[in-house]
Amino acid sequence: MKIRFATILIVALFASAFAFAGDASWTGYITDSKCGAKAAHEGAAECTVKCIKEGAKYVFVNDADKKVYTIADPDKVAAHAGHHVSVKGSVEGDTLTVASIDMAPAKTSK
Repeated sequence: MKIRFATILIVALFASAFAFAGDASWTGYITDSKCGAKAAHEGAAECTVKCIKEGAKYVFVNDADKKVYTIADPDKVAAHAGHHVSVKGSVEGDTLTVASIDMAPAKTSK
């Protein structure tokens, strides 16, 4: 009985690990590594583009927790520098691999 329970538990853990490994979606801003979360607002596009030209890297700042993620494939997000976006992809550590990106509604100030 204990072996059967342990086997079922192991199978359930592996199944849940595969479920979390898939794509997810987030809403936030495409900014630069120099300013990070400080540039996660409307009107920061010009500054983001300037910092990228000076050698900074693209990052994604999640609206929910303000966590900053490095972008694995920066060419996919270049057209959205400084924009509020919805991103679908996967995260490994602090790196976001983008599967798709679309404009999101502008955030309203509270």
